[in-house]
Amino acid sequence: MIKDENDGKVMRAFAKQYKNVAAASTEIINLQSIMNLPKGTEHFLTDIHGESEQFNHVLKNGSGSIRRKIDEEFGNTLSNKDKKSLATLIYYPEEKLEIVCREEDNIEDWYKISLHRLVQIIKRVSSKYTRSKVRKALPRDFSYVIEELITEKEEIQDKEAYYNEIIHTIIRIGRAPRFIAALSHLIQRLVIDHLHIVGDIYDRGPGPHIIMDTLCEYHSVDVQWGNHDMVWMGAASGHLACIANVIRMAARYGNLATIEDGYGINLLPLATFAMEVYEKVDTHVFTIRYNTDYNTKDLGLDTRMHKAMAIIQFKLEGQLILRHPEFHMEDRLLLDRIDYASGTVDIDGRTYKMLDMDFPTIDPEHPYELTEEENKVMMRLQGAFLKCEKLQRHVRFLYAKGGMYKIYNGNLLYHGCVPMNPDGTFAGVEIYGRPYKGKALYDILEYYARRGYYARDSAERCAGQDMMWYIWNGKGSPVFGKEKMATFEAYFVEDPETHREQKNAYYQLLEQEETACRILEEFGLNSKDAHIVNGHVPVEQIHGESPVKCGGKLLVIDGGFSKAYQKKTGIAGYTLVCNSRGMRLVAHEPFESARAAILNESDIISDTMDVETFPRRKLVADTDIGKELKESIYYLEELLEAYQNGTIIETEV
Repeated sequence: MIKDENDGKVMRAFAKQYKNVAAASTEIINLQSIMNLPKGTEHFLTDIHGESEQFNHVLKNGSGSIRRKIDEEFGNTLSNKDKKSLATLIYYPEEKLEIVCREEDNIEDWYKISLHRLVQIIKRVSSKYTRSKVRKALPRDFSYVIEELITEKEEIQDKEAYYNEIIHTIIRIGRAPRFIAALSHLIQRLVIDHLHIVGDIYDRGPGPHIIMDTLCEYHSVDVQWGNHDMVWMGAASGHLACIANVIRMAARYGNLATIEDGYGINLLPLATFAMEVYEKVDTHVFTIRYNTDYNTKDLGLDTRMHKAMAIIQFKLEGQLILRHPEFHMEDRLLLDRIDYASGTVDIDGRTYKMLDMDFPTIDPEHPYELTEEENKVMMRLQGAFLKCEKLQRHVRFLYAKGGMYKIYNGNLLYHGCVPMNPDGTFAGVEIYGRPYKGKALYDILEYYARRGYYARDSAERCAGQDMMWYIWNGKGSPVFGKEKMATFEAYFVEDPETHREQKNAYYQLLEQEETACRILEEFGLNSKDAHIVNGHVPVEQIHGESPVKCGGKLLVIDGGFSKAYQKKTGIAGYTLVCNSRGMRLVAHEPFESARAAILNESDIISDTMDVETFPRRKLVADTDIGKELKESIYYLEELLEAYQNGTIIETEV
């Protein structure tokens, strides 16, 4: 008997897929067996900031997971040198094969040894998955052969000869290099079941577009939007203030090539404007923080473009703040507080000497109005951002796979903070006339961020786009988490006290366990077992700061992945790995380059800290997928009963 109308609808839907008792019974057995497998490994990264080479290396080595599997499989039977060589082959198979083929005297022996070792590793990393899941991950060209090599053949007496003959044939017909590459990529694929990116893919580093290309092809991933991601998302929607911020920051860090070459966005209108209007203008405070890859022949022009866009940004942001008094950001209206006669500016009631007063496009009577030329430049840039297919594809991916926060397997992931008052209560933030706090604040901001890109109604779309800019740097934004972004002061005022960006009280309350418990409960999680994982503010390990807060309930995994932060943190980033046995935090040393890793077989040197060891090994049944499987099993068992008592008729007998 069908219990209620909803159960009946679900069972009838299942009946279309499982048409008889045998099919339903088989699926129940299959799902029940999956529930008892170990949970897959989750990999957490945050604050990548365009460092594509280090990101790709950490992704390839699974934050040391592959090397751990090599150690587990081979123990003392392989030397450390051989283990390093095998690990490098798995990380960079095509590049390593090119070197080996050029230098190895007996290439066939090397192929044979390497293939046997790779097959052993694949057997180990695939052991926690069903055969069906492994089969789906196999590369199409070699799926049958790989399945033969990793599957035990009980019916074959001389198994070793059988497997050796397969490998010998692969070598003999010249397929060994491609097969080795396929096995290596499969190991990378299987060692990590799911990837979490906890915000800030963009800005500072030169390769965010490369990172996004990689993520778009990754087998299982989610993204929690960071404020730097949000400003790029706003720029892709055509929002002028977001576009200005994106270009100014790219100029400041010597990364205009990311926009021009990486995304194919034409910056010629801005370059022409800067050469004509800013040719003889003082630009000494607009220095560019470039890296070793920067072409210094562009320095003069880029510096002028940097200043030109900064002034446009301050004007556009002023217009926004005047249009939205509910943002409560009047303290960021500074162009009208400049005294052009004395060369000073009033900030928070104090007068400071300006370091630069050469502003050819600012009208002191109407400081926030764009000139006709500035407006033309922005209209051209807006069109270029809107028409950039690659950028639009990347941003659509961020919307499809991302959000302001994520609850996954009982853990809460968000980029910045949950705004709090000094007494530990959730701070209320006014969003278009209504106060929100805690989870409700995250939810309403995500709603507007999605409307800013997708809404068809122009007024609704504009409101969403303005809110995307607010999420980027508004004082109530949880992914910004500071009182102000002191961009103006950093350029124009010498006093470092004006550059200070006061963090939300959340960051002073992080050491109190009750803070994490309150947040977890606000998001509907059991504070006894759950964790918070976030980034945004770099952990200064160099000064003894720990990324583990609130008695292990809160993990701040921003440790300076971006080179811009590494002097401050003392390391090159944290990552987090959670497998069936526990959670471990990995602190990485600076990464030289992929080329050095290949030539020298050097990995990132990493220190590992166990955050938590589970009292029993976690199974798929303990995960979010397990909850879905339990629900499916429930309905399948109901369907089975309905078949058996004739309530629902089998369609295939």
